[in-house]
Amino acid sequence: MDLYYEVHGNGHPVVLIHSGGADLRDWTFVAPLLARHHMVVTFDGRGAGKSPDPVGDVNCVEDLKDLLDHLNIHKVTLIGHSMGGQIATDFSLEYPEYVSELVLIAPALSGFNYSSEFVEYMNKINAAAPDIDKMIEISQSAPLYRAVQASPHKDLTEQMLRHHIKRTWNWPAFEMIWPKPLAAERLGELTVKTLFIIGTEELPDNLRVADYFRKHSDARIVEIHGSDHMVTLTHPEDLYRHIIDFMEE
Repeated sequence: MDLYYEVHGNGHPVVLIHSGGADLRDWTFVAPLLARHHMVVTFDGRGAGKSPDPVGDVNCVEDLKDLLDHLNIHKVTLIGHSMGGQIATDFSLEYPEYVSELVLIAPALSGFNYSSEFVEYMNKINAAAPDIDKMIEISQSAPLYRAVQASPHKDLTEQMLRHHIKRTWNWPAFEMIWPKPLAAERLGELTVKTLFIIGTEELPDNLRVADYFRKHSDARIVEIHGSDHMVTLTHPEDLYRHIIDFMEE
């Protein structure tokens, strides 16, 4: 296993998958709460944090399976944030026998029809390269970072994004591989007990993903008022309470 990971605590295993543009520091405040009574695994995805750069095409679902097999974990509570939520959803569709509960925090969704406004926002960030300060400024100016920008965790958010952007300069060309059919096309097949958590201060597209889950799955949807996309940093106690209540039902 070449991905960097950390294990804390004992008990039923919980694996946390960080968002895009971040690393396992995404779980700085949530992981210690969960580790009070559970074995908590955090890891850096390929090309993030302390894990190696991509070599060839990247399959995040198979990377996750390899990590679980390496740790001899075959029944897990899977928690994914943003891009990590996309990975967790696809994994739960491909390998439902591994997952006891699925918790999605403002997830992305493979195959979802994102708006032209969202694509324009992402293109505007990329067009500012190689000016990292400008890229961060554009990224963080969106409404989905409004709460964290006004919090003590603004610097941590920017540190993770800066580290991520610097690393991407060294990445070779590669393709992200997702299971087919894409998750949006088969969300109705999701059999794993699912909790979907999202803040109220979000991009319209992320709120649309929540509506898509409402219509096409049995996921329980929970909103955390006043939180944005970085709810993992600004509202860890709220997240912990919802997650534990869901796991202990």
